[in-house]
Amino acid sequence: MRRRVRIRDDGQVPSSRGVSFRGALTSGRAGRALAALLLIQTLSGCLVDTERPETKLDVPDRYRLARGAANAAAPSLDWWRNFRSAELTALMEEAQTSNFDIAVAIGNILQADAAVRTAQAALLPTVNLGGGVTRSRPSNGNIPQIATSPATDRTTYANQIGSASYLLDFWGMNQAAVLSADETSVQSRYQKEVVTLTTLSSVANAYFQVLASQDRIRIARDNVAAASRILGLIRERYDVGTASTLETSQQEALLANQRTTIPPLEITLQQNVIALALLLGRPPERFSVRGGSMNTVTVPKVAPGIPSDLLNQRPDIRAAEAGLRATNHSVESARAAFFPSIQLTSQAGFQSLALATLYGPASIFYVLSASVSQPLFDGGQRLGALELAQGQQVSALQTYRKSVVSAFSDVENALVALQQQTTRERLQIDAVKSSREAFNISESRLREGTLDLVTLLNTQQTLFTAQDTLAQIRLARLQGIISLFQALGGGWPTPAKGDKPA
Repeated sequence: MRRRVRIRDDGQVPSSRGVSFRGALTSGRAGRALAALLLIQTLSGCLVDTERPETKLDVPDRYRLARGAANAAAPSLDWWRNFRSAELTALMEEAQTSNFDIAVAIGNILQADAAVRTAQAALLPTVNLGGGVTRSRPSNGNIPQIATSPATDRTTYANQIGSASYLLDFWGMNQAAVLSADETSVQSRYQKEVVTLTTLSSVANAYFQVLASQDRIRIARDNVAAASRILGLIRERYDVGTASTLETSQQEALLANQRTTIPPLEITLQQNVIALALLLGRPPERFSVRGGSMNTVTVPKVAPGIPSDLLNQRPDIRAAEAGLRATNHSVESARAAFFPSIQLTSQAGFQSLALATLYGPASIFYVLSASVSQPLFDGGQRLGALELAQGQQVSALQTYRKSVVSAFSDVENALVALQQQTTRERLQIDAVKSSREAFNISESRLREGTLDLVTLLNTQQTLFTAQDTLAQIRLARLQGIISLFQALGGGWPTPAKGDKPA
């Protein structure tokens, strides 16, 4: 009769509906026999049983694209200080206290803690104090011998010193509910860390977008100035008859196209400033960013450590783990609901027909009682609750597994992006250097009158594109570092086993 609900490695749950009682209640005798059988089985513990799912994780020894020592230190708690930007540090610190999403996450923690206190209340008895006055008039119309006597009013005074009731948690149903709520509270704390890490990463990305936009605007304006200078030289040659109208028009077109690149960069700059204001919980009208240049930002080196450390460093993994433990306890609580409930009650106080004798020795009363109740038929409510908890357990297990694999993937993606962007930046620096040298030579030869304008136009366009591309690559590299910090769980102290995060 005992059934086990197993969660296989593939996440499938065998059907728990395997017994049919159709026709069992066709007669009163059969119904009584079935009820007695269910009660005996219940009292002997022959009910639905559950097993905690075994979590099998394939954790590699090291990251495929990691470089350096595998046991290098993980990112520090204030990882953003490694960029050596005072303004970024100030923005990060303000975001931790003013961001709306973090404030909502803190509110969720308060709700989860309140749910724990609510669940713990079921483990304690309920005690009440009370008193009252009752006035009644009994009917004597149905009693022939006293039918002619007038009905009299009766007043009863009562004062309950205390009444208590306690549901004995013999099977651990309430205790399992408390443990589930406690794990949910732990999960809410890790989810707050997830929100905080996401917010800080968004602040850093938006700030570097501001710096990149400022760099690109400066490059565009410098290129506009260079193109204007070249246009002036061409016009001088045109005035003396050594340049044609076509050459002048080509340079004018190049200058106009270069000017059109500035407004989109201004849009990007202002939009990221507004995004920063929202992340800091401030109205855009009262917020400004000084910014600067990406060239002044220090590019930190990030040690990814070993993959097994990621299980403790990533708050989303810890949240998924706590959620899995919560569902395990929920299954235990739902299973215990099949067992009998034992209720203990007591009352004590004074009761009298006269107020003057209410507190006399003869007015003392007390009531002690114990009751046992066993659900025989509830339309499948308890079975449905158990199956719901088991389904949530399966979902939580797969969520935990996915969060672990996704974390490894995030780190590998961040590592490959950072390595390739670093290589790309180094190559692009050489390209900008060569392009600038070619442009300077072309401008000098133009002044000497020994260079055709087609070559000059090509060198101008090549330099303009190379400089703007370098700025975008530097931004991508900084964003790659932020992605790596985020993939590693940012920087927060790893709590001891069983401890709640702050």
